[in-house]
Amino acid sequence: MGAHGSARLVFVVCGYLAFFFGELVPRAEAGCRERESPNCCTGRNNECFEYSKRKTVCYCDTYCQKTGDCCEDYQRVCQISAAIDCVVGSWGPWSSCTAPCGVGSTERSRLVSVPPRNGGTPCPDLKQRRGCFGNNAICSTAKEVAKILPDSFKRNFKDPWRRPHMLMKEEKASYCVYLRVKQASAACKLKLWSAQLVRERLVCAECQSDAMSKSNRCGGDGLESTRTFWAAASVPGCHGSWVRESSSEGCRCPPYSVLFV
Repeated sequence: MGAHGSARLVFVVCGYLAFFFGELVPRAEAGCRERESPNCCTGRNNECFEYSKRKTVCYCDTYCQKTGDCCEDYQRVCQISAAIDCVVGSWGPWSSCTAPCGVGSTERSRLVSVPPRNGGTPCPDLKQRRGCFGNNAICSTAKEVAKILPDSFKRNFKDPWRRPHMLMKEEKASYCVYLRVKQASAACKLKLWSAQLVRERLVCAECQSDAMSKSNRCGGDGLESTRTFWAAASVPGCHGSWVRESSSEGCRCPPYSVLFV
């Protein structure tokens, strides 16, 4: 037969044996069914994997349906029931603008009615945000700049030039405003009275009848929780900002205060 014929015979016999054992002994099927509990995982879980028949890594988490790397038996083992898509409610109203004056943002939200299960479609965005421009009623007041002088400019005297037939101007009750200084320019140090306008000092500013507008208030008398601006009328370059803390009707500020003009 010869050496060449013997080798060929051994090769053929080995092939038959391999085919025979391949048919009788089933190949091991690895996948989600082979995992210890839990066989399947929800969401995205990189630890939820097994090995495929080809000994490559495959996954048993819900996210594998998106990435296309599920184990071969994922549908049979993990999809016990039909997929349930996420259902959300209608959008709520837009919130108020974050800035009462100027550029800000507003947002709205919605709730999840039915959460996704069994690989269903995930939920869409639950919040939306967009830009807005605040135009509150206080915005025009916030832009006013208060003109102030020291209280030594008070006018409590009778006009000697007033003739008897002339009508006297209606005297309106004054009021006081207490403001917390937030910023003052360096030029304020040039005069003794304006040098007292330093950061975080509480200042009493009096609004007298002569300084009142038609609305019976002094321009720039401040806003609570909102920074407004002031300028010293007799000190060039002296200006700053403050925040209104309180006010009182029909009062007089103590000595060494300021006046609205």
